[in-house]
Amino acid sequence: MRNSLTALSLAAALASIAHAQTLDAAGLQAIDAAVSAVAPKMVQWRRDIHAHPELSGQEVRTAQLVAEHLRRLGLEVQTGVGGTGVVGTLRGGLPGKVVALRADMDALPMPEKTGLPFASKAKGSYLGKEVPVAHSCGHDAHVAMLMGAAEALAGLRAQLPGTVKFIFQPAEEGAPVEADEHGKVPSFGAKAMVEAGVLKDVQAIYGLHITANLPSGMAGYRSGPLMAGSDSITIHVEGKGGHGSSPWSAIDPVVAASQVVLGLQTVVSRQLNISKEPAVITIGSIQGGTRYNIIPDNVELLGTLRTFDEGMRQDALQRIVTTAESIAASSGAKAKVRFGPVAYPVTTNPAALTEASLPALKLAMGGKAMVIPKVSGSEDFSEFQKVVPGFFYFLGAPPKGVDFAKAPPNHSPQFDIDEDQLPTGARSLAALAVDFLRRP
Repeated sequence: MRNSLTALSLAAALASIAHAQTLDAAGLQAIDAAVSAVAPKMVQWRRDIHAHPELSGQEVRTAQLVAEHLRRLGLEVQTGVGGTGVVGTLRGGLPGKVVALRADMDALPMPEKTGLPFASKAKGSYLGKEVPVAHSCGHDAHVAMLMGAAEALAGLRAQLPGTVKFIFQPAEEGAPVEADEHGKVPSFGAKAMVEAGVLKDVQAIYGLHITANLPSGMAGYRSGPLMAGSDSITIHVEGKGGHGSSPWSAIDPVVAASQVVLGLQTVVSRQLNISKEPAVITIGSIQGGTRYNIIPDNVELLGTLRTFDEGMRQDALQRIVTTAESIAASSGAKAKVRFGPVAYPVTTNPAALTEASLPALKLAMGGKAMVIPKVSGSEDFSEFQKVVPGFFYFLGAPPKGVDFAKAPPNHSPQFDIDEDQLPTGARSLAALAVDFLRRP
């Protein structure tokens, strides 16, 4: 973090925020001083949220913590937005545009094995089962950074030329309830917040994701498709049960399902034009049968499709149906395919917003910003990008002394971060917001 400013230089920096056409070094100094002042709080917030993780749609404690903080800052606060979401609105002292900053709040149904003194010991209810809960994707850090950015910008509100919305989103990790028989669930996460009107009057939105797999303090970005769209797949293969000793008297759904799994791999390898964009089909679960010598009536397959192009996505969805149904029918079985409840669009950074935002991002990062390859993971930040231009980027924060190339990735039980990068994230978010408001 940079050194504190003198009173004279701080006054000049504040004036720069109000009058510069884009964010400059003086304006960044004012933001940096405000972020530095709140840095110890960000560590405390992150550790508190980390020790008390909450699953998708259950972020009650986290939402209360956020809402109380935003109210203390004098922001207009809405709670219960799209479920447990919280929105704080900061109106600057000068007229201008409206920009939004977003952080996700939910944790994962998995154990933590970091050995941290504030490691999670929490349990939660997931799809009717009690499970361990852990912040193994860094959303605790996202919340702390956005709380820090909110406090920093609230302290500069008199010079702020416009309005900033701070969006704290629930359920990024997925549906908080089970799908019905048609694969449908009520809207959740970013989509539910959009439907609740959270982007009213917003002209652009920014968000970041922390990762241990980039160099420390490095911003990773790219224009165009950044993260894959995601569709969950359920395939129900119906056969005819019988004795394992006489399969000719049955229709074996286990064999049919196995052939479907293999056949689906040809959708990507032989049917999609992957010279345009990459794609992935993975079957992650096969459930069926109860005993070694009993042929069951049915088998259920669960999987995921990842794509970076909407046309390829629609093509792949149809080919998955055709492949599964045809292969099953070839052995006398039937396959029923449904998609959802997860259906995230591609996270795509518009070229114009990316180009316009890069100077401020690089300034805030001290020049540490790099173009990264496409990421096959998915993010429902894409739901916001369907409505307004949005820019999403990654922040490198491997634990101290750990090679970023070997650090446990997001969703690992050993996932951890360098808390010294919390101010870096808050500074970059605040800088991007101010820069957007200043641009003509």
